[in-house]
Amino acid sequence: MKAVKQALHVATVPSSVVCREVEQKKVIEFCKACIEQEKAGSIYVCGCPGTGKTLSINKVKEQLLSWSKEVGLQPLESLALNCTSLTNTSEIFSKILEKLNSSKKRKGRLTPLQHLQDLFCQRSSSNSGMMLLIIIDEMDYLITKDRAVLHDLFMLTTFPFSRFILIGIANAIDLADRFLQRLKSLNCEPFVVTFCAYSKDQIVEILQQRLMNLGCNVFEPLALEYCARKVAAASGDMRKVLDACRTAIEVLETELRDSSTKEQPNSVTFDHMDVALSKAFKSPKVDIIKSLPQHQQIILCSMVKLFRGSKKNATTIGELNKSYLETCKTVHVPAVGSLEFTEMCRVLSDQGLIKLGQSKQDRLKRVTLQIDILDISFAFKV
Repeated sequence: MKAVKQALHVATVPSSVVCREVEQKKVIEFCKACIEQEKAGSIYVCGCPGTGKTLSINKVKEQLLSWSKEVGLQPLESLALNCTSLTNTSEIFSKILEKLNSSKKRKGRLTPLQHLQDLFCQRSSSNSGMMLLIIIDEMDYLITKDRAVLHDLFMLTTFPFSRFILIGIANAIDLADRFLQRLKSLNCEPFVVTFCAYSKDQIVEILQQRLMNLGCNVFEPLALEYCARKVAAASGDMRKVLDACRTAIEVLETELRDSSTKEQPNSVTFDHMDVALSKAFKSPKVDIIKSLPQHQQIILCSMVKLFRGSKKNATTIGELNKSYLETCKTVHVPAVGSLEFTEMCRVLSDQGLIKLGQSKQDRLKRVTLQIDILDISFAFKV
């Protein structure tokens, strides 16, 4: 069981990244084209947390380093940065400059960004022919009010003697939409690769791949399928799956340790997994949602209906009321009037579950969801 828990640890890197072959192929083909043509390029990798973005890109890096040696190209240099470790957003340029190890002296008081721009504007022995792969994880942290750092970073790929491939990784699927038009106008629009949430079948396949070489069956198939189905319905976050499976093993270990009989199962069952999933998704917000009156719960469910599958997290009271009426009709519950509905929205706002904007007309007031949609989904299993 210790070996199984180790295999299922988030920090344990699997021998191969399954269920992400298509996404990896897109990134590899783009990078190979840039390397062969000795030109700069940028990729924006996005997707919800726990969808294998970082793991896949690290595997891509390994493959590209091996490929460049095999085909006899100049060895590919690489730089991997996690933006959470930066003291400030502009430090990203200092890190890149350090990696390039430019012997060129700075002119006057040039900033690291200005020095990079100067370096990439002219051919020199320090950058000629050498290709650099820069992987920037948690790119969301580079977002500033004017997004200048992001724009300047991607702009570096447009300079005539830039010789690097920029791969930015972020959880925000809509981040590209929010600054893509600006990048397009600056002629540095990145190639976008989206990692969708894992499906139930993909989660089962990944678990099986991690466990296949252990030579033991710690999990009953039904327990694994139950875990995969629940997490896929809520988020598709593989980290949640791994944590839940490890917790389920600990539940079994505790049961075996405390039991005085020998009739206890020696593998993780559906019941063990049910306990683990409850712990994994338990949060104070879920308890609050479950304790709400029926119609307030229906309002939150209606918000899930409006926002699921979209990039929005806000609507108006008028639109929310329409969704609420449709939900009431579906579940055969008599709906309340518009005045009472608005009052219930105020109550939810007072509890910090939603936020109401200002408007002279109630139906035009903006309603923003203040809690994770996954908490609502788990609370009601919707």
